[in-house]
Amino acid sequence: MKAKVYNLAGEVLREQELDAKFFGIKVKAEVIQQSVTAQAANAREVLAHAKGRAEVRGGGKKPWKQKGTGRARHGSTRSPIWVGGGVTFGPTKERNFSVSINKKAKKRALQMVLADKANHEHLILIDELTVDAPKTKKMAQILKKLPLNNKSTLIVLDKKNDAVVRSSRNIAKVITASADSINIIDLLKCEYLLMPVKALPKVVKHYSF
Repeated sequence: MKAKVYNLAGEVLREQELDAKFFGIKVKAEVIQQSVTAQAANAREVLAHAKGRAEVRGGGKKPWKQKGTGRARHGSTRSPIWVGGGVTFGPTKERNFSVSINKKAKKRALQMVLADKANHEHLILIDELTVDAPKTKKMAQILKKLPLNNKSTLIVLDKKNDAVVRSSRNIAKVITASADSINIIDLLKCEYLLMPVKALPKVVKHYSF
């Protein structure tokens, strides 16, 4: 399996041999779905919280005496059956939505998505991705020359490059990530994967299992 290597002008320089063991893995949708579900669940914030009778302010005094009034017995105005009282079985901040997934399965799922990108020629390699200064216009011109078809793109960098990151920040449908911090949701969200040739061995090494 091979992938074309482009320069900044969008010209094909050569073809890069891809690791057959890494990019030849069979894609299983259920494994990918499991990893996506786990990441989304673990990123979920617990926002809804209803106060129980112990948390609602007030209600410390017994509303009326126990006997002799002809009314029902009550110990607090913050009982769930009172207006303004606590909520029974409401959502609480103690809820835990996290889902556990082992590291091997997580890597396998990410490897499958990377393999699928390569198999459908959505893995675009560039000899070197550099800009002299953080310029959105310059980066947009570079991306336009590459066969990305104006589609959503994940740029994977082999090393820290603030100029490229800042240049890409304001371009619609473009996300940047380092070779060792790709997440499966961003990878699936973007149709194309763009990376310098030097990032390829780092990606293969980091996400192999």
